Order: sequence, then structure tokens, then C-alpha cells
Amino acid sequence: MYNSYKIKIKLTFILMIISLSGYSQSNNFKVTLDAGHGAHDFGAVYEGRVEKNIALAVVLKVGKLLEATPQMQVNYTRKTDVFIDLIERANIANRFNANIFVSIHCNANRNTAAVGTETYVMGLSKVASNLEAAKKENSVITLEKDYKQKYEGFDPNSPETMIGMTLMQEEYLDNSISLASKVENAFEDLGKKIRGGGVKQAPFMVLHKAYMPRVLIEMGFISNTVEGNRLNSEEGQNEIAKAIAEAIVSYKKEYFGNGEGEIFEERPSQKIIEKQIKDTAKEAKAKVNLPSVEPVQSNKVVDNSKALFKVQLSASVKKVDLLPKNFNGLKNISVAYENKVYKYMYGETADYDEAKKQLKEAKGKGYDSAFLIALKNGKKISIQEALR
Repeated sequence: MYNSYKIKIKLTFILMIISLSGYSQSNNFKVTLDAGHGAHDFGAVYEGRVEKNIALAVVLKVGKLLEATPQMQVNYTRKTDVFIDLIERANIANRFNANIFVSIHCNANRNTAAVGTETYVMGLSKVASNLEAAKKENSVITLEKDYKQKYEGFDPNSPETMIGMTLMQEEYLDNSISLASKVENAFEDLGKKIRGGGVKQAPFMVLHKAYMPRVLIEMGFISNTVEGNRLNSEEGQNEIAKAIAEAIVSYKKEYFGNGEGEIFEERPSQKIIEKQIKDTAKEAKAKVNLPSVEPVQSNKVVDNSKALFKVQLSASVKKVDLLPKNFNGLKNISVAYENKVYKYMYGETADYDEAKKQLKEAKGKGYDSAFLIALKNGKKISIQEALR
């Protein structure tokens, strides 16, 4: 009888450990790190500097830093010199139910004077340099078996063909931009040049199928002797890994809290409301400087009980004056401020056909990533619900 009692005590203790372990895992912020290229896919190679090796070295360093951070769980698309299909890299992140996906690469250019970092989010673009970057990274799929069947309808030499494919950019774009901005800010603190003046959008296949906020980082040009040698050095890799890890931790703290008691069951694009700010003066100032919605430039009286359609042009961490010259000549621009990201919108109508015309007009002005959103009583609803 005494032995039976001891067994019950042991079983109870084991169950408690399992329960606590499950709770601990539910608190984890999940990150999938992707080292570009691998095995027979070398990526860019210049003067003995090999992209696949540099990308893997940095990813492992980023992972080590994150694994030492409380409430952080990391998985990798590869930890050794192996080849992983682009679509499988995204699937690894999806199966892991990652909160974010970070793909790390090195840049290269025939112009060996080219220097600086670039951080991309998923999107469609007509900017030649962005398309060229996507073309270079997407060309990897030609090394995969049966790639024509696997990526039916997609031509890696013509990234624009992704326009006909399903994109989940609307749901995760804002958070992706926020994460990318944090990466760029961290690079800027290192004194690195940020090419293009901000976050870029391009149709990368590796980002396309990852269903969470995701970014692709070009750490610098290995075709540039000075920058390339820095990236190929232990010291250079440590500094850039630290910058990327700090950006990820900053994003996690902003969107998911500091890990003290939160349970991360929200979808990646949702943000936990942070604790009330103790300093009421700072709180008041924040309310003044960061409005939730700025008024639409229109004289029409709006009936909020009806579903209204708008064209979302872009999202940015930077505030821009609502002037036609800042939006390729488009008028009737409005802005909403959500999750520390400004969303710029064009037009407003209850007529779906008219909304589609406005969307076509916006795309004609160069906003290839524009899409329709629907609002009712000031709250965002799905297009399908609006049509019903």
C-alpha cells in the first residue's frame, strides 16, 4: 500500500512537469530562420566568398542569441550544408506555426562598388531593381526536381507571373513592414548603408507561401571586396547576427509583450495590448502624435452603417503628408494608424464596381500591391462580408 502511494505521488509529479512544460512552450515566441541556398546551390560566389556558407553562419549565430532569450523558440530550415526547396522552406515555418519567418541572404552585383543592405517584404512591384533581386533568388527553383509541375504558372525569370497567384500579403503586410523596419534600423545603428531608403517589396517565392509576417534580408554585397570580406569574417558575422537578433527581440516585445505571463496563442498579425502607461503625460502626448485615424479628404457625408470600400495603397512606419504629389497624383487620400504602422488609402465608396475602378486607377498610378479593404461602422470587415 505504501508503494502504491509512492507510485501515485511520482505520477502526479510527472504530470505536473508535463503540464508546466506545455505551458512554457505555449508562452514561446516562435521564429523560423532560413539560411539561403545550400549544397549544390552556392548562391553568389566572389573571390572565395560563398553566399550559402555566410548565410548559414549568420543564421546559426542569430539562432544561438535568440535561444538564449527567454520565451523564444527557434527552428531552422537548415542547420547544415543541404539543399531545401523554396516551397519546403515556407512549409517548415508553417508546420512550426512560427510567429515570424526570416530568410537571410547575401547580395551581389556586377558593379563591385555596390554596397549596403536591403530588407524585403512580400509584394508585387514594377521597380526594376526589386524584380531583379526576386529573379535572382527565385532562380533557385530551377535546381529543384519537377519544378515546372510544382510551381505551375510561375516563371522564375519573370517574377511578375506571381501576380496571377494567390497572395496573403494583406493579412501580414503591416507586421512584415514593421519587422523589416526594425532590421534596417539595427543595421543603420551599425553604420551600414540602407539601399533604397526604406523597406522594399518584391515577389520572392520563399516568402510567398509562408503564412506569417516574413522578411528577406540581404546582409550586404559579397561582390564588394571590403563589405564581402567583412561578411565573411567572424567579427562581421557576429555584429550582423546581433543586429538581426535585436530586431527580432524588439519586434517580439512590441507585438507580443515581454513574455511575463502572456500566452502567445494569437495569430502573428495580432498585437497584444500592452500594460497601461504609468506616465500620463507621455500617454497624452502619444495620443496627440499618433492618431488612430485621420479624416478623409472629402466633403461627402459618410453613412458608417453601410459597408464602404477603400483602396489600400501602402503601409509604412513613416508618416507622409496627404498631398497628391506624395501619392503619384491621387487625391482623396486617407490614413489609418494601427500597430505603429501608417496605412494609406485611396477613395471611398459603397459601390463595389466603383471600388474596383478605383483599384484599377491606383494600380495604373504604380501601386501594384494595392488591394481593396472594406469597412463598416469604422471597423474592417472582409470583402465577402461587405458584399453580403
